[in-house]
Amino acid sequence: MDHFKQTVRHDAVRVKQYIISFFKWSLIAVVTGGIGGALGAGFRWAITYVTDIRTANPWLCYLLPAGGVIIAFLYRVTKLSGHADTNLIINSVRSEDKVPITLAPVIFLSTVITHLFGGSAGREGAALQLGGCIGSFIGRVVRLNEKDMPIALMCGMSGLFSALFGTPLTATVFAMEVISVGIIYYSAFLPCIVAALTAFGVTNLFGLSPTKYVLEDIPQLNIVNILTVAVIGIAAAVLSIIFCFTLEKTHQYAVRFFRNEYLRTAVGGTAIALLTLLIGTRYNGIGGEVIAEAITQGKALPYDFILKMVFTVITIGFGYKGGEIIPTFFIGAAMGATIAPLLGLSGSFGAAVGLIALFCAVVNCPIASVILSIELFGSSGLIFFAVALCVSYMLSGYYSLYSGQKIMYSKRRARYINKQAK
Repeated sequence: MDHFKQTVRHDAVRVKQYIISFFKWSLIAVVTGGIGGALGAGFRWAITYVTDIRTANPWLCYLLPAGGVIIAFLYRVTKLSGHADTNLIINSVRSEDKVPITLAPVIFLSTVITHLFGGSAGREGAALQLGGCIGSFIGRVVRLNEKDMPIALMCGMSGLFSALFGTPLTATVFAMEVISVGIIYYSAFLPCIVAALTAFGVTNLFGLSPTKYVLEDIPQLNIVNILTVAVIGIAAAVLSIIFCFTLEKTHQYAVRFFRNEYLRTAVGGTAIALLTLLIGTRYNGIGGEVIAEAITQGKALPYDFILKMVFTVITIGFGYKGGEIIPTFFIGAAMGATIAPLLGLSGSFGAAVGLIALFCAVVNCPIASVILSIELFGSSGLIFFAVALCVSYMLSGYYSLYSGQKIMYSKRRARYINKQAK
C-alpha cells in the first residue's frame, strides 16, 4: 500500500512538471513569437521600402562602398566586428555563450543599408540573428538556466524565420535541424511551433501574406522523370559546393588582404558597383522578380545563376549583411529553369525543384526542405522534390553556408562523426 501511494505521488509530481513546462514554454513562445512577428513585419517592410527606393533610383548602387563603410563603423563602434554573424547564434545554441542584444539593431540597420545600396544579399541571416537576440533576451529576463537557453534561442529563430518567409512549419523544423545535422532537438518542438505560428499570425495582422506558387507543369510520376529530377539534384549538389567554397574563400582572402574593415567593405562595394555598371541591376538586392519569373514562367537567362553567385559571394564575403538563403533561391531557381528544358521538363517545374534542392544542399536540412517544398509549392510534386533534395543532400558533402553548423552523423553510413561543416 505504501509503495502504491509513493508511486501515485511520484506520478503526480511528474504530471505537474509536464503541465508547468507546457504552460511555461507556451507563454515564452507566444511572447517571443509576438515580438518576433512585429519585428519581422517591420524588417520586411523596411527591406521592401528601401528596395523600391533603389529600384526607382538605380544610381544608389554606385554608393554601395559608402554604405559598406557605414556598416563597418556600426560593427566597430558596437564592438561586434569579426564574430557577430549567424554562426554566433548557431554556436550559442550548443554552448553557454551569450548573444549580445546590441546585435539586433546593428544587423537590422546593416541589412537595410546593404539592400538600399544594391548589395546582393537576402534577409534570413539577419532574421536568424534577430531571432537569436530576442530569444536570448527573453531567456535572460525570465532567468532560464543554461539547459533551457538553447530552446529559447531556437524559439526566437523559428519566430523570425516564420515572420519573414511565411512558412511556419519550415521555420519550426529548420530551427531544430540546422544546429547539429543528424540530431533534432525535439524538446524545442512545442516552443518553436508556437513561436512560429504566433509570428506568422502577427505578420498576417500587418497584411503581409506568405509567398506561395501554383505549379501547373508537374510531370507524370515515372522512372524516367524521377531520374531526370535526380539530375537536377546532382547539379544542385555541385553548385552548392562551389557556392559555399567560394563564399568561404572569398571571405578569408578579403580579411587577409584587407585587414581594415572599412577598406574591405569599400573594396567589395566598389567591385559590385563596377559589375552593376557593366551588367545592370538584375543581380542587385534580393532578386525576387527573377525568382518569381523562373518559377511562374520557367524563364531565366542561362548565366543568371552564375552571375548571381558572383554578386552574392563578393557582397557577403567582403562584409555586407543580410543572408545567403534568398540568393540561394535565386541561384537554384535560375539553374533549374535553365537545365530542366534540356532534360525534357518544363522550366517552371525545374526552377521549383532547383530552388528546393539547392536550399537543402547549402543548409543540410532535408526534413525542413521537404516541408518548405509543400509550403511553397503544395504537395502535388512532393515525390520529385524529395528525390532531388535527398540526392543534393548526400552529394553536397559537408559543405554549408554556416561554418558553425555541425554534422553529427555521416551522410554515407550510420556513423557518428561530429564534424564541423566546411
